[in-house]
Amino acid sequence: MAAMNPQTELRVRTLSIHVVTWNVASAAPPPDLSDLLQLNSLNLNLDVYVIGLQEMNCGIMSLLSDTAFEDPWSSFFMDVLSPLSFVKVSSVRMQGLLLLIFAKYQHLPFIQILSTKSTPTGLFGYWRLEHFDRILEMQNFEAQDIPNILDHDLILWFGDMNFRIEDFGLHFVRESINNQCYSDLWEKDQLSIAKRHDPLLREFQEGPLLFPPTYKFDKNSNNYDTSEKKRKPAWTDRILWRLKRQPQAAIHTPTLSAPHFTLFLRSYVSHMLYSISDHKPVTSTFDLELKPLVSAPLITLLPESPCTTESDMLISYSLTADFLSSPWDWIGLYKVGLRHINDYVSYVWVRDNQVSFSDGLNQVYIDISDIPETEDQFLLFYYSNNLHSVVGISTPFKIQPRSFLVEGPLDEAQPQI
Repeated sequence: MAAMNPQTELRVRTLSIHVVTWNVASAAPPPDLSDLLQLNSLNLNLDVYVIGLQEMNCGIMSLLSDTAFEDPWSSFFMDVLSPLSFVKVSSVRMQGLLLLIFAKYQHLPFIQILSTKSTPTGLFGYWRLEHFDRILEMQNFEAQDIPNILDHDLILWFGDMNFRIEDFGLHFVRESINNQCYSDLWEKDQLSIAKRHDPLLREFQEGPLLFPPTYKFDKNSNNYDTSEKKRKPAWTDRILWRLKRQPQAAIHTPTLSAPHFTLFLRSYVSHMLYSISDHKPVTSTFDLELKPLVSAPLITLLPESPCTTESDMLISYSLTADFLSSPWDWIGLYKVGLRHINDYVSYVWVRDNQVSFSDGLNQVYIDISDIPETEDQFLLFYYSNNLHSVVGISTPFKIQPRSFLVEGPLDEAQPQI
């Protein structure tokens, strides 16, 4: 990220992050996910969604289709979230696992140098709890200041972890659930037991398990397993976090920690409403308080006003003194409501289409043939090849449609009716 003047004191900002984990058991998305995504919460203004799905349909035909097109779950989430100004920032697919990250587009200039790594955990991979430390060791990144996943300030660890409830019999477990005495089961929860013996696991925190065990249910019902196996209910689906600089994250009273962030757990719940799987989804909502490393975008974009379809679109932009441009930087034209960064209407290479530049101000153009003749609202994004991210966004604007003109007897332009 850009260097900051040490004398500049940036104000603390709060980002609300909603984390979802769900083993969907090869099911297709249900018609409505409003409860899961907290879309009807009037007092909840979310900034980021982090969504992890397990056991997606990974049959050969499904995988081939998902390779050529967006998988049904990704498409569904984009359809729901893009009208709310959320853009897919990143996605990782590994067989039946899917990780999606969405952020409001206003935050994109402050999300930079994204990197993703994955470790196979299926056949011939690492999949037992004993391999937990080894999996973390293998998560290496190219950045010199954060080479390993444990070097990050904040880690969110979530998914179907397959932890069960030991020793207690089926009858006792079900009676405890029916009476909502969930705390009676905590001491025999395998994750809680493992944390007592593993120092690294103890660094990860979790909210209290105040919801029913999320596995195993009969599909299309809220009844625990009635098959011959009658599996014992368990909290297999979990969301944990680790703060590097402040191991004891605030759960009830958020306080700003040194040097620039803290985490406040707002909710940790399951969603019994959904029954397409033998697992219930689990969500956590966090408030992340932090001091940004930069106070303003690296690029400021200004489309000409008024912008019309009758001529090339002239775009002015200014950049900060420490921004390092690349010949491969580009500016994209997007409709408001875009789904992901490749969802542009048109784009131009900054160097190829530059028409003028001066101290602090540059101008490029989009050819008239690449300007859509629609009355939608549009945005301009500046994409940095060096940072692999969007570093500047314009305010929304409209493109005025082409005027249909004819000449009158006195060669005066008259509107055509």
